Amino acid sequence: MVVEGTPKLLSTSVAEDKPNPNTANPNSRPRGDEEDEGPEEGEIVDEDESKRSSAVLLQPHPLEHPWTFWFDNFSAKSKQATWGSSMRSVYTFRTVEEFWSLYNNIHHPSKLAVGADFYCFKHKIEPKWEDPVCANGGKWTMNFQRGKSDTCWLYTLLAMIGEQFDHGDEICGVVVNVRGRQEKIALWTKNAANEAAQMSIGKQWKEFLDYNDTMGFIFHEDAKKLERAAKNRYSV
Repeated sequence: MVVEGTPKLLSTSVAEDKPNPNTANPNSRPRGDEEDEGPEEGEIVDEDESKRSSAVLLQPHPLEHPWTFWFDNFSAKSKQATWGSSMRSVYTFRTVEEFWSLYNNIHHPSKLAVGADFYCFKHKIEPKWEDPVCANGGKWTMNFQRGKSDTCWLYTLLAMIGEQFDHGDEICGVVVNVRGRQEKIALWTKNAANEAAQMSIGKQWKEFLDYNDTMGFIFHEDAKKLERAAKNRYSV
């Protein structure tokens, strides 16, 4: 799946003209033939410029931060297992090209099994409340009908890794939770108490995705203490 405007690698290979094996005289050539065997006498060829052009076309597009995909399917484990014990990192990508190579070869939310959690977090930040970077943070959450979050998941990833948020430094990562009747996409941030930054992120996220429903922001601290009884501190 390729979104219009996404940088793509261009091929620099050029097909070579091959001689016709049925030609009676391989040394003869019809008048006006445009095949060029090499520069004519006095012609200047800039080989360095040619090499530079090829290098530019093949040069990858680095992201500002490396990002890591994580996967967890807690429902497939024993109920006595500790949350996060089955979570594992999948792959870390650092360029636009690596992202698309991964995205085009992994399941989208609608194809994941019920109970699956799929994360994309800044490299070296674990998607857990206990991670020092996440400990004082919180999350914005969007809700979707089962199988309806694929496009918003992609656009969220693009906005996040493309540094489209004014307070991008506040963002830890994003997770999609696949459940029986719905899918949830949650954007995790660092400093929950920074209301101005959180409100900016929430409003921009809704604008990027053209999401019309009200969504709320829950502090991780509240979620740890109150679990499902935790209430939204902010809403947009």
